[in-house]
Amino acid sequence: MPGKHLTVVVTRQLPQQVETRLKELFDVQLRDSDAPMTPDELVDAMQSADVLVPTITDQIDAKILARAGDRIKLIANYGAGVDHIDVATARQRGIHVSNTPGVMTDDTADMVMALILGVTRRMGEGIKLAQSDTWQGWTPTAMMGGRIKGRRLGILGMGRIGQAVAKRAAAFGLQVHYHNRRRLRPEVEQALDATYWESLDQMVARMDILSINCPHTPSTFHLMNARRLKLMKPSAVIVNTSRGEVIDENALTRMLRAGEIAGAGLDVFERGHLINPRLKELPNAILLPHMGSATLEGRVEMGEKVILNIKTFADGHRPPDLVVPSML
Repeated sequence: MPGKHLTVVVTRQLPQQVETRLKELFDVQLRDSDAPMTPDELVDAMQSADVLVPTITDQIDAKILARAGDRIKLIANYGAGVDHIDVATARQRGIHVSNTPGVMTDDTADMVMALILGVTRRMGEGIKLAQSDTWQGWTPTAMMGGRIKGRRLGILGMGRIGQAVAKRAAAFGLQVHYHNRRRLRPEVEQALDATYWESLDQMVARMDILSINCPHTPSTFHLMNARRLKLMKPSAVIVNTSRGEVIDENALTRMLRAGEIAGAGLDVFERGHLINPRLKELPNAILLPHMGSATLEGRVEMGEKVILNIKTFADGHRPPDLVVPSML
């Protein structure tokens, strides 16, 4: 089917250059509001489109797909994570799902290092103090954090982002350790100078810093539960730029309040933007509004990948970033 005759519905506002290019290539319905679509709006969009371009805020589950109708043929997700889409049900209904992998690797890895530094050097507390009226100037013992050189960094999930974090961590003098579903090839492991742990429990108990970089799947939900969080050293810190559901947020909040974990840097949360109010109050937690991939360059590249997936599909070929259930 020629691309211009392909009807595409975009669920959120995208960078202007991405929207313009979509408009040039396809019959596109853009979103005037930047608010997420309601479930009924999602169903209406899928019933009227050949291709849907959703984001992480659109929950496309089996109930939504059951009402989608027969027209929709491709869900071209604007983002790498697809845990908000029931991929298996979509495939059963003959709907392809694509994503945008690899685009946000460097941006997210940069944010991991920013959070590691922010938490260990107490930057969040320092910013608040400097902006307050209570700061009386420098003193030798004020706002002392910790040096990261020589510390052990445990990376949970050694995919593209995990490996990018490992490369950056080495430049800061961190010792890199990791746990992954599959051990890296020997040459990759050697290049990263990374130590593999088959047992996640054993790794967690020995690390000074833990970085969550695994996707959210049924098997990783609350992978860092209360029991596993208690294995962490009281002096350790944890950062998460992946998915909030991987950590039991209530258990983490309790332990941060009790001083059982030294600090946390979180870019994602278990209930999206609904952050635990007690977590917001903690001085040893740096909280960011899902900024890990929020660079102009990254957002535009994500859009370019979406366009490539749609254009390839429109030309009668398999989208280059097709997601299949076996990948999840």
